[in-house]
Amino acid sequence: MANVRGCNLPDDLLYDVENHMWFTELGDGKVKLGMTTVATALAGDLVAFTPKRVGKKVKAGKSCATVESGKWVGPAKSLASGVVLEVNEVLKSDPALANSDPYNAGWMVILEPDEWDVVKPNLTLGSDVSSLYEAKMDTDGFTGCDG
Repeated sequence: MANVRGCNLPDDLLYDVENHMWFTELGDGKVKLGMTTVATALAGDLVAFTPKRVGKKVKAGKSCATVESGKWVGPAKSLASGVVLEVNEVLKSDPALANSDPYNAGWMVILEPDEWDVVKPNLTLGSDVSSLYEAKMDTDGFTGCDG
């Protein structure tokens, strides 16, 4: 697992570094996605998670959910377009799971993506993500997840 400035980034996930989102293929044409530890560190403790409803279409580069913390409200953007098949109901009632366990219990939505074969090459493998995140943190002036 990559660890960039105290932010864990599992090797087996695919990353949209610009939007601080992770994706994992579920093996049946579906993808699960959520926020990275970098996103949750930037946002602070999440107090609300409002996903798009099951059956709704997500447009590429647009919000699959709205997240809110004490210092930020904004979209969780999906690089992939597609239909929302499932939302994390537990996260709706306990948004802090995205802070404490973003890669497991804190996942956000499962999509049936459109043109995944076109989107996937634009994502970065976890094993290759460290240098991209270092550069983004430098650009954004982000010191890391530990402080």
